Amino acid sequence: MARLMRVRRRVALISTLLGASLLAACNTNLPGLPGGRGGDPTRVSDAPAAPPLQPGTSFIVNAVDKVGPAVVRIDTVRRVVNPLGGLFGGGPSVQQQQGQGSGFITRSDGVILTNAHVVEGANEVGVTLPDGRSFSGKVLGADPITDVAVVKVAASNLPVAPLGDSTKVRPGEWAIAIGNPLGLDNTVTAGIISAVQRTNAVGEGQRVPYLQTDAAVNPGNSGGPLINDRGQVIGINTAIRQAPGAGLSFAIPINLGRQIAAQILERGRASHPYIGVRLQALTPQLAREVNATNAECKLPEINGVVVVEVMPGSPADRSGMRPCDLIETVGDTSVDNPSEVQVAVDQGQVGEALPVKVRRGERNLRLELKPAELPRQR
Repeated sequence: MARLMRVRRRVALISTLLGASLLAACNTNLPGLPGGRGGDPTRVSDAPAAPPLQPGTSFIVNAVDKVGPAVVRIDTVRRVVNPLGGLFGGGPSVQQQQGQGSGFITRSDGVILTNAHVVEGANEVGVTLPDGRSFSGKVLGADPITDVAVVKVAASNLPVAPLGDSTKVRPGEWAIAIGNPLGLDNTVTAGIISAVQRTNAVGEGQRVPYLQTDAAVNPGNSGGPLINDRGQVIGINTAIRQAPGAGLSFAIPINLGRQIAAQILERGRASHPYIGVRLQALTPQLAREVNATNAECKLPEINGVVVVEVMPGSPADRSGMRPCDLIETVGDTSVDNPSEVQVAVDQGQVGEALPVKVRRGERNLRLELKPAELPRQR
């Protein structure tokens, strides 16, 4: 009996030792289990560490570094009369409306370009630089036709934004917008130039061959610079057109902005020539309808721009231009729609000869106009 008990104890001991040996073997072959040799059990990945990034340069960063310090936030206050002020709890007689936009410094003594609609009707203009400095600004002049305005602050040695040449801009080039959209200061977005010479992008009446870009532009970007990959301002961000799932942005070419700003600095306002005509875009269908109903008008069935009305005593009237004339060129520029005629006329000078080629029936005529000063809007 005693011998049987000794045999049983020996078998139990062997079984215990064998089980411990098997458990140890399992731990060895399954790394990551607690107590095993697989390392930290909380480690998510055992991929090798990525090599450290090497220092490099980005053309967008470099371009923004050149222009960014000269991009300012413009805060405006407009005081408007409340017709119900003081009556029946209608609020104060004068209410304040606050607005915000962007601008950029072009002269170290405090000359700033922005949009006319940013400072329109403003009683107070505040200018804040990216470094935190703030100034009170004065609107030297604004041109609602091109939407360009000039603001001046009393300062010196300010950072300036280099100006480029917008005539050299081509679709597909990089476009970088800097501004303060939706109240978010010092915001940078990037895209490309989608198109140039967009004369009909915003609507009739604005004599601007806009630059179109897909760089994100939002309310608050207005008046800020559109720059190229070399850190030069090529446009002034001014308008957006939105559609479901998409949006287009438009900028005033900087060459036009520079021209208007120079006129404002010289005499406080911009000068625009006009010839005194009312125009209509011509299509083959419209030409057929006119030819069928108007014996005096015989128009070619093409796309173009036709004179609908000539204002009495205007430069166009004095040159001999008539209704039904088809305008083909203004100066050296071929034109295909009324907006292109306006832009081409705006390239002329008040009182200086401007040749215009028209088609009248079967005849081609060359008229010489002397544009007059466009009456200022009241």
